[in-house]
Amino acid sequence: MSTESVYAEFTAWIKQVHLLGTVGELLGWDEQVNLPPGAAEQRAAQQAALAGATHAAASDPRLGAWLKVLEAEATLTADQRAVVRQARRDYDRATKLPAEFVQAKAAQGSRGYHAWARAKAANDFAGYAPVLAQNLEFAQREARYLGWGGREYDYMIDRHDPGMTAAVIARLFAELRRDLVPLVRAIAASRVRPRPGALRGFPVEGQRAFLREVTAQLGFDYARGRIDVSLHPFCTGTGSDVRLTTRFKEDEPLDSLFSSIHEAGHGMYEQGLPAAHLGTALGIHAGMAVHESQSRLWENQVARSRGAWRGWEPRLRAAFPAQTAGVSSDELYLAINEVSPTLIRVDADEVTYNLHIILRFELEQRLFSGGLAVADLPGAWRESSQALLGLVPPDDRVGVLQDVHWSDGSFGYFPSYCLGNMLAAQLWYRALALRPALEEDFARGDFTWLLGWLREHVHTQGRRHDALELCRQVTGEELSPKHLVRYLTERYGKLYRI
Repeated sequence: MSTESVYAEFTAWIKQVHLLGTVGELLGWDEQVNLPPGAAEQRAAQQAALAGATHAAASDPRLGAWLKVLEAEATLTADQRAVVRQARRDYDRATKLPAEFVQAKAAQGSRGYHAWARAKAANDFAGYAPVLAQNLEFAQREARYLGWGGREYDYMIDRHDPGMTAAVIARLFAELRRDLVPLVRAIAASRVRPRPGALRGFPVEGQRAFLREVTAQLGFDYARGRIDVSLHPFCTGTGSDVRLTTRFKEDEPLDSLFSSIHEAGHGMYEQGLPAAHLGTALGIHAGMAVHESQSRLWENQVARSRGAWRGWEPRLRAAFPAQTAGVSSDELYLAINEVSPTLIRVDADEVTYNLHIILRFELEQRLFSGGLAVADLPGAWRESSQALLGLVPPDDRVGVLQDVHWSDGSFGYFPSYCLGNMLAAQLWYRALALRPALEEDFARGDFTWLLGWLREHVHTQGRRHDALELCRQVTGEELSPKHLVRYLTERYGKLYRI
């Protein structure tokens, strides 16, 4: 059989494995959006069955045989070698994990979500703790199966951001913390403050229409995606079927708007991956730090800019004339860019948000090292919140139970948000260097240049490079927090007159 034929059979197979994975994503979306409460156990069984089928396909011996042939072939192009390299990584991982473990972990992740939702509603960490402890045990076992014994947390980080380690993250976060804390303190000392309660009474249907208009204008393709409501906003899917979710509060209209823009940023990345290569390294994202760079760039650098609101403010006032009548343009812009420490990560402003991520990263490190027991998490969370944010959660609902991520064992994911913020700022300054009048585009409602630039330099690159190498390729520099500190200082220093 020719190399071309082997490569064609090989890529057809890994694309099928990817399709099975997308079915699992769709089941997960439905679980958080539509699933009847009494169907949780059945969904756990469905997820386990699908995980078993996906694992069987991903570990099929034929895939291993094709990889042997292709790895020995010197005539492969650079793109083909990237596809083979990523497939080898996936195949080795699949073949080292027992099928029964994969199925049990999938069922546990499904049950974990419902256990978390119940615990959060009831403020019952004690009832949730055994589930979380089991999730942690599954994560550690998985790492050991794959040869990461003694470095289990590095394995969890690598799952989300290939090539990244806890040591690299700790160094970057320490530098960020050193420069960010004085900025937070200076803003806190400023006399400039948004007017409390300026934005209230925004009907949900009006919010829904406005945020859909905004996200479509940014570039999210609703012919290949949709938006619904869930307990915790998220984005899932890829290619021609990308699902976003948000949540609505009449007295906090910016919450639904910016969470939707954030998830649309994820969605535009998925929609920008090359359709012909979905399921291969050329058509899958480069890792969650890169993914978060896309969501955070659109949410913050773009959607909180003066330029964007010169275009959107008239539409907001037209959609909500009574609610915005007594709010000046400066008051509106200050509300959009309010900096005020909060207990809730997803409600945090972009300055203090990074402190929320540092808190979670440090707690995860302690969990995996054995220095912190699951039962002691609430107390450790309160201590860290006091140290980093100056706030102590009055209960676990707004403390250790606030995030969904640990419910399905997604340890090592939180650092991606802050790494994504760093990369977003670095990409932003590179884009501005190439097109200094970018905000003038935004004021005209034109976001096509920026989206096109990201499509070319980030989206269509797939997983040819990991986050650190992609940063070097696109910006010409190593990933650094200095660009994020510069961006936050320039925007918020001026706004808060410090």
